[in-house]
Amino acid sequence: MLKKVSKQFSANKLLIILVFLGSLSWSLTMVKSGLNYSFGQGFWGPNGHDGIWHIALIKSLARGSFDMPSFAGQRLKNYHIGFDLLIATLNKVTSIPVETLYFQITPVILSILIGILTYKFVIFWKNSKTSALWATFFVYFGGSFGWIVNILRREEIGGESMFWSQQSISTLLNPPFALSIVILLLGLISLIKFQKSLTTNYLLLTTILFGILIEIKSYAGILALIALFLAGIWEFYKNKKINLLKIFFFSSIISSILMISISGISKGILIWQPFWFLETLLSLSDRFYWPKLYSAITTYKDIKNYLKLIPAYFLTFLIFWYGNLWTRSLKEIHVLKWLKNIKKIDSLDIFLGSVIMFGGAIPIFFVQKGTPWNTIQFFYYSLMFSGILAGVSISEFLKNKSKKFSLFLSVAIIALTVPTSVATLVHHYLPSRPPAKISNQELSALDFLSKQPQGVVLTYPFDQYLADKAVANPPRPLYLYDSTAYVGAFSGKPVFLEDQVNLDITGFDWGERRQEVENFLKSKDINFVRNFLKNNNIKYIYWVKPQRATYGPDQLGIKPIFENSEVFIYQVL
Repeated sequence: MLKKVSKQFSANKLLIILVFLGSLSWSLTMVKSGLNYSFGQGFWGPNGHDGIWHIALIKSLARGSFDMPSFAGQRLKNYHIGFDLLIATLNKVTSIPVETLYFQITPVILSILIGILTYKFVIFWKNSKTSALWATFFVYFGGSFGWIVNILRREEIGGESMFWSQQSISTLLNPPFALSIVILLLGLISLIKFQKSLTTNYLLLTTILFGILIEIKSYAGILALIALFLAGIWEFYKNKKINLLKIFFFSSIISSILMISISGISKGILIWQPFWFLETLLSLSDRFYWPKLYSAITTYKDIKNYLKLIPAYFLTFLIFWYGNLWTRSLKEIHVLKWLKNIKKIDSLDIFLGSVIMFGGAIPIFFVQKGTPWNTIQFFYYSLMFSGILAGVSISEFLKNKSKKFSLFLSVAIIALTVPTSVATLVHHYLPSRPPAKISNQELSALDFLSKQPQGVVLTYPFDQYLADKAVANPPRPLYLYDSTAYVGAFSGKPVFLEDQVNLDITGFDWGERRQEVENFLKSKDINFVRNFLKNNNIKYIYWVKPQRATYGPDQLGIKPIFENSEVFIYQVL
């Protein structure tokens, strides 16, 4: 009895330590951003773009608007708003600032939930605390082979996304992805309980959880529906039951209703472009970069030498696959057990295997219109579930091994896995100087603008040339960092044209509108410039000095309502 209690206490203690370390490391990628420093607000990593976009969208949703915050007058489309809608609701209910919810509160909550739910899921699935602990470790700390490649190339330790995919440490940088993991794990736990009890409550809960995934993270929703369908087919083939097919059918209906009513029907978002990720993996210097193999593949394609082209692509795929998986490739032990005992495979095995397989296959054959690399997000789920399977594999492998061997192997696996997380934190998130900022002067201007009546804001178009020149002097102001939605995010106002990156992702044709803005800025036709402001319902103009138009305020028909050492804000008369 005492031994049983001791083991239970030990497992719980290890879980607490693991969740604490995992949540701390994940949260460090977020919590420093959006805080006030001597230079203003700082933003580390992709928070200077992605985080700003989410803040702009959340504030727009909190106003009750479903328009594109960075493309005034156009309805939001082709985007999953589940996470942003949740934060907008929390903001309205609690009055906690959106920035605080996004950067400091939500990351901690999500990271803790993901660790606990991973552990609970594996307990329900395998009834093994050791498997659950190892699975939780990989979900938190799984990394790529990139850090070893960097060392061999005599570079600094790093290389998290050398093989294209982000790794576990960067999970919270994509909050919809993090929330989708929570929903996926809740859905799987509910599914297991339904399969055991066959109660209507769990049937409804499972259906709803998988159904709403599409609006939290579309990539997760697509993979979950594929996996449910294949698992349902397997269940029907093996046991002549249609429970999973029912869940698939009704989840598909929920997903379709949400997509049509909120995001619209996406057309032509995915483009057939086989092996784009494999080829760029070899050709880009910030990826694995093997120019000789890339040159060989290009030559084989040109001369249609398929006998050599197919093996070359296969080798590149192995580099992509195992370079990303790294120690998570231990999951293959479990996969081999599946293959040896196909008759023992159950529907949950099919679900997990389907997510892993299609999460890897879709980006290999498809890219996303506008931003081709975005489809790599399908692969994030392959890595996450591979980590869970790797944890199960290690636990089962060590079950009958000696304590010394088990300890040695465990230490070796941990030592080979965690450097990716450590290197990413040290190089990108722990340094005191961020790559991007909003100065105190701009914060003051944006705060003033936020208190004005609602209206469309015109900003100066993003200048890539000036941004490139400013790279050597971090932290760069956001208008010299990337095309972001920062004016909309911190003023709470719709902006005529901002964040061209997300406009590409969501399928907006912004080129014509940018040309109109540029024509307005350089035009000497008073009627044209005044009609431009009137016809586009522009109410405010936000310019960072020395940005301006050819004509002055009087000719443009605008009046200054705010000025400090950095910013001019005008109101259209």
